[in-house]
Amino acid sequence: MLRYHVAYFLPHAPGEMVVAEALDFPGAVTQGFDLSDARLMIASALEDLAQALLEDGKALPVPADDVQNPEADLIELVPLSVHAGTALR
Repeated sequence: MLRYHVAYFLPHAPGEMVVAEALDFPGAVTQGFDLSDARLMIASALEDLAQALLEDGKALPVPADDVQNPEADLIELVPLSVHAGTALR
């Protein structure tokens, strides 16, 4: 199973959202109302981007061994779940 490093940037003022960015999967950036919501949103973004890459015949990014972002409030590994199959025609 592939697991990607996701950085979370917590709000510093009322009304701001939690930003989530996959550090080793380019383009996977989203936000949520709270940390739980941001976790759901980044998992969905990873799945959507992975599916698009696979449908285009491109390889998925290789997860890094260790990724850091000193500005992040939290970094955690998020598993990627994709389903391979043949499209119906």
